Amino acid sequence: MPHFLDFDYFYRLDNPELWVGIGLLLFIGIVVFVGVPKLVAGALDAKAAKIQSELDEAARLRAEAEALLAQIRQEKAEAEAQAAEMLKAAEADARRMEVDSRAKLEESLTRRQALAERRIAQAEAQATADVKAAAVDQAARTAEALLAARLAASGDDPMLAPAVARIGAGLN
Repeated sequence: MPHFLDFDYFYRLDNPELWVGIGLLLFIGIVVFVGVPKLVAGALDAKAAKIQSELDEAARLRAEAEALLAQIRQEKAEAEAQAAEMLKAAEADARRMEVDSRAKLEESLTRRQALAERRIAQAEAQATADVKAAAVDQAARTAEALLAARLAASGDDPMLAPAVARIGAGLN
């Protein structure tokens, strides 16, 4: 049994435990009267409010960070998609340019071949014309020499000399 329930022992004025209990009750009464519990509760409430505001700020910052991360991921995805599109476009342009270059090269080669064939044909025609002209000149000189030799052997014929001159002029 606890001592404070024993009336004869605990509630005597010479008992120090009684005075400690009375002092404790007076201290608690003064503390309550002065408002220490309200101050402690206010301090605890202020501390709790500060902690709550820090938690709210941390939650807000986390939400902002998550939103920023989502935005960065979206921008990264868009940049990757744009880079892929640019790569596809560049590849398509390269293929198109390759086809165009091949077509232009083939066209250029065809034109050069046609030009070379025309020049060869012109050179052949010129050579043929030169050979014919040389043959005609040679035939005229040979005919003139033969006629001159016959004339010299047969004597001077007044009609033959102008005829031979006309033949030589007509052949050139």
